[in-house]
Amino acid sequence: MYDASDLRKGLKFEIDGDPFVIVDFQFKKPGKGQALYKCKLRNMISGAQFERTFRSGDKFNEASLEEHDMEYLYSEGGNFCFMNSVSFEQEFLGKDQVGDAVNLLKDNTVCTVLFFNGKAIGLTLPNFVNLRIVQSDPWAKGDTATGSTKPATLETGYEIQVPPFVDEGQLVKIDTRTCEYVERVNE
Repeated sequence: MYDASDLRKGLKFEIDGDPFVIVDFQFKKPGKGQALYKCKLRNMISGAQFERTFRSGDKFNEASLEEHDMEYLYSEGGNFCFMNSVSFEQEFLGKDQVGDAVNLLKDNTVCTVLFFNGKAIGLTLPNFVNLRIVQSDPWAKGDTATGSTKPATLETGYEIQVPPFVDEGQLVKIDTRTCEYVERVNE
């Protein structure tokens, strides 16, 4: 059971049987009366966002969430199949549940799948993934003087900006939180 004083950005709790996560948080203490907690919430099942204000005496139930490491196998008609590496059970997530992670998701990637009451509701990629550049313009000598970047297409079809010295066919490390190039990877 959470108290209103426990509210922080990223906290996951239950309201009316649905799991919510706090996206943004503001604390206000008026000169007179109870403290107010203004929160921007996101429903973890539907993705709907709204603002709600709580008073200092409010209490909340912990969301019964579980996380399991699962391996991405394949996609079929907008559904993505993940396999539990321990029990070998398969779970399907829809495109809306996978979200932007689809841009960096390749076969056999181990991800963290979030479950609410036994049902898969979300996905978190590892912080870094290694992907191959399948299309990129050639490097022209002297391009590094300005610190410029060029577009490159990853093996997943997603386009990112990379330094000019990165060539087609090279393996690169991508930060999944920002979808940005980190470094080249030696094979």
